[in-house]
Amino acid sequence: MRWSAHTALTLLSTLHLRSLIRECTRRSSIEAGKKLHAAIITSGFAASADSFLYNALLHLHAACGSAIHARKVFDEIPKSHKDTVDWTVLMGSFARHGMHQNGLRLFVEMRREGVSVDDVAMLCLFSGCARLGNVKIGVQGHGLMVKVGLSSSVKSCNAAMDMYVKCGQLSMAKRVFDEMGERSVVSWTVILDGVVRWEGVGSGRVVFETMPERNEVAWTIMIVGYVSVGLVREGFFLLQEMVFGCGLGLNYVTLCSILSGCAQSGDMVTGSWVHAYACKTMGSEMDVMVSTALVDMYAKCGRVDTALKIFEHMKYRNVVTWNALLSGLAMHGRGRVVLKVFPQMLKEAKPDDLTFTALLCACSHSGLVEQGRHYFRNLEALYGVTPKMEHYACMVDLLGRAGHLEEAGILIKRMPMPPNEVVLGALIGSCSVHGKLQLGERILQDLVQIDPQNTEYHVLLSNMYALGGNQDKANLLRQGLKNRGIRKMPGMSSVYIGGQIHQFSAGDKSHPQTMEIYMKLDEMIQKLRMAGYVPNAATQVFSGFDNTDESNADKLEEIEQALFSHSEKLAVCYGLISTRAGSPLHIFKNLRICQDCHSAMKLVSHVYNREIVIRDRNRFHCFKQGACSCSDYW
Repeated sequence: MRWSAHTALTLLSTLHLRSLIRECTRRSSIEAGKKLHAAIITSGFAASADSFLYNALLHLHAACGSAIHARKVFDEIPKSHKDTVDWTVLMGSFARHGMHQNGLRLFVEMRREGVSVDDVAMLCLFSGCARLGNVKIGVQGHGLMVKVGLSSSVKSCNAAMDMYVKCGQLSMAKRVFDEMGERSVVSWTVILDGVVRWEGVGSGRVVFETMPERNEVAWTIMIVGYVSVGLVREGFFLLQEMVFGCGLGLNYVTLCSILSGCAQSGDMVTGSWVHAYACKTMGSEMDVMVSTALVDMYAKCGRVDTALKIFEHMKYRNVVTWNALLSGLAMHGRGRVVLKVFPQMLKEAKPDDLTFTALLCACSHSGLVEQGRHYFRNLEALYGVTPKMEHYACMVDLLGRAGHLEEAGILIKRMPMPPNEVVLGALIGSCSVHGKLQLGERILQDLVQIDPQNTEYHVLLSNMYALGGNQDKANLLRQGLKNRGIRKMPGMSSVYIGGQIHQFSAGDKSHPQTMEIYMKLDEMIQKLRMAGYVPNAATQVFSGFDNTDESNADKLEEIEQALFSHSEKLAVCYGLISTRAGSPLHIFKNLRICQDCHSAMKLVSHVYNREIVIRDRNRFHCFKQGACSCSDYW
């Protein structure tokens, strides 16, 4: 005999039903839970609020990843039958799904209903404020925490400190820390993170040494802090002390954090060590997150072929892994490779908005205009991805680089949202490349409204004026910046030699080996001249001087000397005197490489038989045997 669901349910008490729902929650059996939910509704069991079945169903949907369904169930529960746990369960579900604004609104609703708050509710509130950067609500939450007597809760205080740290309010975080009667290792770790983030790794080390107890997170914060600012030796020594001195293992979170720091700073020394450690401890069963972090690290450190090998040997790859590879290939100008492997990705993972940002970026860096147009036009129709600001920025850059400035302008006008600094910045950069001065002037006016403190676009337009023979306007624009106290960001180039980072600015003479570096520079310029190098004086604009006037020989010579001592040329010279002949050099620059240095590096790679990889702000340039991987399309 087969009983209907309704007949079966009538034989069960509400107590048994709640037990069944809790079992589904414990096992994350959402499909079984949904069937049970439907049966309860059709049988009429849910009509009685005193059964508390909806409360159990709320916990089921919240735990099994359905925040929207959880909210619907929550609204079915009478106010008189909701307790603090029900409210915080829904807030927690919102937080896990990134619906932080919904979580904050729910907290406000909770207070209006007069429901008492506990430390879990405060954790949800502070977490939402931290994610949204909403320090105003966070401060109000802090006041409420004190008012209801939760300032003695270590968990609540830790969450408040974390919120203040993530919102850039370190002094308030320190205040909470100082007022705590009891502190946990988490309390110390949160304040350490804040100090490293906002005061620097030196001040962080003082806090680190003061900590009565250190967990893996504290060690990771310090190591990543050192690596991220280029203090490779200090970070590496600390990593060794953590593993061999304290016997602490590196879990996947720690490994990914350190690899992310290495990718940011270009630290191959620590990155390679972490790779070896991961291989030794995880073997062939390496976590997909760690493998993905390795792909990202090698690509951003200029070893894209190594990144590709790791990718190919991965047993499982998700959309994040694919995005890391596609972004890496795009940065290295391998647009055709990106288009070749993209169909393979469609078989393994569903592309998201980041995938198409990488894809369009790859088309832009490789001049693949038609392919870029194709994917952009079909974003929504074929792939279900709504075009975002980043996609428009990539398309404007793609069209502008290729000289289709009118089409880029039309695209901006048709955007469903106002263009941001990145979109307009891409267009003014194209104006500079193609000499569209009037369009550049109009765009600068819009950019000033968005970010008046940004010097990059003012300098770009100033250079356009100067190169176009209008030195007066160029001087006026630069003088305007000077009068407002705004200074141009200095160009900096870094090179890793012997496990240490060596940083140079233009005309830098602070390095201990300055004399040897400049002797090598003189030798290098002589060899480059013999190979056909002619300094591109047009790229060096001096205030008050028309660099198109060749009659002023002394001033032109001064300009050439300034070109010779650009930061990347100094970094290359230090690399030439500090490494064995024929070995590759990897240099990292914070700004876009200038035309003169780009031309010079091609010749250096040929004259000295060196592969020179330079990562500037936008992409990688791999100079080899007199040519660049960008094919002069940058």
